[in-house]
Amino acid sequence: MITVPGSTETRTLSKIKRTYMRPRIVAFIPAHNEEKAIHDCLMGLKEQVLPSGVELDVFVVADNCTDRTEEIAREAGVELGLSINIIVTENNKQRKVGALNAVWKNIYGDNMDIFEMERTDYEIAYQRSVKGILGMDADSRLAPRALQYLWDGLMSARNIGGVMAKYTMRMPKKKGLLSKDDPYYEEKLYSGEYGGPMARWWTHQQKQDMASWLLSLQYRGGSTYVLGGQATLFRPEALYEVMQSNKLDGPWQNDSDVEDMLLTWQLQKNGWKTLVSPRARCFVDAMRSYHTFRNQRVKWSSGTVSLLTDRDLMLKTRHTGHLWRSQMKSLLDLLIRVVFVLMLGAAVATDQFQWSWIWVIPIGLASILNTILALKTPMHRPIDVILAFLLISPEIYLWVNLMTFAQVWAEKLSNDKKDGWANQYQAEAGKTKSKLVQGVLALLLVVSLVIFACYYFRDYLTSEAVQAATSPYLMAGWIGLTGLTIFMSLIMLYQIWTLRGRHQA
Repeated sequence: MITVPGSTETRTLSKIKRTYMRPRIVAFIPAHNEEKAIHDCLMGLKEQVLPSGVELDVFVVADNCTDRTEEIAREAGVELGLSINIIVTENNKQRKVGALNAVWKNIYGDNMDIFEMERTDYEIAYQRSVKGILGMDADSRLAPRALQYLWDGLMSARNIGGVMAKYTMRMPKKKGLLSKDDPYYEEKLYSGEYGGPMARWWTHQQKQDMASWLLSLQYRGGSTYVLGGQATLFRPEALYEVMQSNKLDGPWQNDSDVEDMLLTWQLQKNGWKTLVSPRARCFVDAMRSYHTFRNQRVKWSSGTVSLLTDRDLMLKTRHTGHLWRSQMKSLLDLLIRVVFVLMLGAAVATDQFQWSWIWVIPIGLASILNTILALKTPMHRPIDVILAFLLISPEIYLWVNLMTFAQVWAEKLSNDKKDGWANQYQAEAGKTKSKLVQGVLALLLVVSLVIFACYYFRDYLTSEAVQAATSPYLMAGWIGLTGLTIFMSLIMLYQIWTLRGRHQA
């Protein structure tokens, strides 16, 4: 007698009880207009060394596609000799979540089916044979042997619900290597393999950010608060338990912009461990412009803040405190920089600025920290290490993230809910434009006006009366700012200490 996931019914497989069906890993790949990437994703699966006695089946969901994703996936299945099943969705309103749940229902049945279609003996046996579900993005590619490492991690203990690969952003090739006389110039550009200096710079910053996050997780034991959707191997029983305990029609939910984080928290709530593999690697695409990066990060940050503050979900994990501390660190980073700029401007304008060598300490610590991170980032370039040491790249990248942080909390406090998925899709498709240039010009205009006003009224601003009136406030401000800077310097010292180990990003 066996119990079938997706059904409370227990039955005997009388017709095929002597039939042996090998254990298998099933890959779920939602693909919305991914004609440029799907072949490379499937090629990565073809190169995998499967665990002994385990088979691999691939389900590609051509989700609301208007390009050749379905056709290319079918051709790749024949070319690569993969066992590929194509599921085509139309009018799917739940995007990636709906695509993932469509594959789940294809295998385990639809709990919302009012006709209660009985599963065949073959379908029941197939369900039983699925021992791992690999969730992948269509624009990601597993490194060789990654699937074996994920499997080893998942099978190392009965209470492990999911194991995530370590992600590394793929650096685009130099656009300058292409000759404009090449008859395939435009086609190669369209492929996404090439990028200019800014695209490569943005890619490295995200790669270093990811490396920092992975090193932090490994230092704390390898447990993760988000099993990223780019490449995670799940235990089917864990997903089924989440679905049943939350009365869902599929394990993935559309209630959050970060469906992978929500699923991870629900797994942990049910007692399952969620880990990052120390050896499995997956190569993923980065956002290659300020506009696409900002929209992606706003979606991620907004989803995280919503999970942290949503009392209806009642979800807490061992990482909740860490996430709140991360939010507080961002707040302090923003506060220190804004206060420093205001204090510096006021001190210079009133001729009361005095240099103190104590400010060299946090600058030096930040330089050391970012240099170590740059060196620990896989496939780093010399220019990346130099810019990290000089704090040019880290400071620019941090300011962009701090603007995202401020925007997310402003929208949260004003109850202005936006569709993060739609905004990201439109940005990546080029349907929306960045306002970076307008913002920079507006900032330069304001700064110029302030400098002109300070110069024009310099005699008044540097008078004894103004200095006497402003001096106590400046003194209190510098003391408070020094205290905050010392506190953040201690945090940087701790981060440098955690990087002393042999963990690899």
